[in-house]
Amino acid sequence: MSEVISKTDRLFQLGKLHCDRGDFVQSIEILLEAAEGFFAERNYPQYLKCQNLLLRMYAEREQFNDIQVTKEKLQDLVLKEGFELNSKTYYTLALCASYKGQNETSLEYLQKALAIALANDNKEDICYSISGIAMIYKDAGRLEEALKEVYNLQVFFQILDIPELRISAQMINSMIFTEMKKYDQAIELLWQTYDLVRKSKSLMMHSHLLINMGWTYAMAGDKDMARVHLNLAKHTCDPENMVRMSKLIDRELQALGSGSDSHFDLVFDLENHTVVEKRLGKIDFKNQFILLDLLRLFVQNQGQVYSKEYLVEQVWKQSYDPAVHDNKIYVTIKRLRKMIEPDYEKPKYIFRAKNGYFMNKSAKVHLDQRGIS
Repeated sequence: MSEVISKTDRLFQLGKLHCDRGDFVQSIEILLEAAEGFFAERNYPQYLKCQNLLLRMYAEREQFNDIQVTKEKLQDLVLKEGFELNSKTYYTLALCASYKGQNETSLEYLQKALAIALANDNKEDICYSISGIAMIYKDAGRLEEALKEVYNLQVFFQILDIPELRISAQMINSMIFTEMKKYDQAIELLWQTYDLVRKSKSLMMHSHLLINMGWTYAMAGDKDMARVHLNLAKHTCDPENMVRMSKLIDRELQALGSGSDSHFDLVFDLENHTVVEKRLGKIDFKNQFILLDLLRLFVQNQGQVYSKEYLVEQVWKQSYDPAVHDNKIYVTIKRLRKMIEPDYEKPKYIFRAKNGYFMNKSAKVHLDQRGIS
């Protein structure tokens, strides 16, 4: 029996590690197996820990059907096994409800979580409940009450070391300051939080912080800094795993628009070998020389259709062989589109013609040749 428990515990730790790294797809698969093991062992406290992590990942991936199935499992646990849900589980259910905009339901869960934590004198669970309540108050515009809850947390942090919650509390505090138009205080607090996040191994925390910084700078009127941080968040955030967060980033970037600082959609700096897209910002091609050469060819002769034969000869410096190069060209164009297109499903730059590819002539593209003699 000890061998089974040891294996299940290892599965849980591995699943949590993948969760912290932001690899939710892999983590979910592992934690579902761990949850089955804990349930078979009747180790319900560990079973709840698995389900709490699963619920948070389901919420982030917008897997609402899976959330409902998990809630039914938890209800069965209460009714059939007589096991009471703990404070942390109600807190997690509150997060799921808040992600769907069900703030009243979320607040009810949080009040239940707080009552259980207080009854058990579990200070860590008390802190999680308070942080959740502060967030709901902030979303409801009850800013003074939200700020009061955040300050209550500061008292606990004098005796408790919970880095994840301290980071979360500071971000909530910064959002409250932003809503109050205290932008300087909000930004200063976010930069203080950045020092804490650097020590954290949570990709989610890092992405959340970048989004909050982008939103705060946008509210303060500094759209350039807002775009910088939101684009950093976009490149950090894996859209397959962090579905909700990716959508949030896209909404914030769309709200910012292209700005008045540039009327070009795409700028190619020939001297420095850099590309800037008005919504994505600066695009890092790293060592992708083929992609860079291909884009430069399209930009230099916007609207001209290039045959596959020509592309192979000019970019790859090889003789065209359909069996070798057709798929290579297709894959390379796909990679280029994924790098420069704000919406890969609806390309606005690289188009396909009957006999080749070309740069959309109506796109506002600029080839910056300063410094090139």
